[in-house]
Amino acid sequence: MPIHIRAAPGDYADACLLPGDPLRAKYVAETFLSDVQPRNQERGLLGFTGSYQGIPVSVQATGMGSPSAAIVTEELAQLGVKRLVRIGTCGALRSELRLGDVIVVAAAVPVDGTPRHYAAGEPSAPIADFDFVHAAVHEAERLGTAVRVGSVATSDVFYDPDPSRYLGWQRLGVLAVEMEAAVLFTVAALRGVSAACLLTVSDVVPGLGLQAQRIGDAELRQGVDHMTQLALATVVAVSRG
Repeated sequence: MPIHIRAAPGDYADACLLPGDPLRAKYVAETFLSDVQPRNQERGLLGFTGSYQGIPVSVQATGMGSPSAAIVTEELAQLGVKRLVRIGTCGALRSELRLGDVIVVAAAVPVDGTPRHYAAGEPSAPIADFDFVHAAVHEAERLGTAVRVGSVATSDVFYDPDPSRYLGWQRLGVLAVEMEAAVLFTVAALRGVSAACLLTVSDVVPGLGLQAQRIGDAELRQGVDHMTQLALATVVAVSRG
């Protein structure tokens, strides 16, 4: 049994959604899944297993930041999970992005320490599972959900004291900044499992000719619902081939 996810092999489904917030994990499980069973509450990292359209699906909170997400990813892989899908929030770096928009992440710039530690300091290019990205784009079209596809930056720092970093990422075409995708993709590659990431824009990062903005609670809930529906539809599509 792993140290932080107190479960046994078979307790989690092959596919697992990964919100950062434990209460969001509980909300997703109770709102979207059937026949839900609690699987973990160690350290407040709530985890659940249920089903969606007849497909077993789990939901497991990762906490905030790459160190916590790396632990959860490692232990889910130990438990036999094969497909890991982050469903999180991000700060937009592009003027064309609006609060509540959904991003299908193709790659993550690893500007946080944990994935660089895993890569032993070598340059790395953490990428999402292509089958999931491809399926997500098609499922979004079927559902009528507008999405953007591209790269994000994964940072250790939420309140960055150097806003010039945002400008550098923006010049490189990075869509948004968040805190877990790069390490998820890195650990998944090392452990031989698939990983993907969908994000809802919850903030607009200031200082790039953009006005700082923060999404309201109702609008965030709507954005998370759209993102979660897309994630589940994509899991079903990938599972059924």
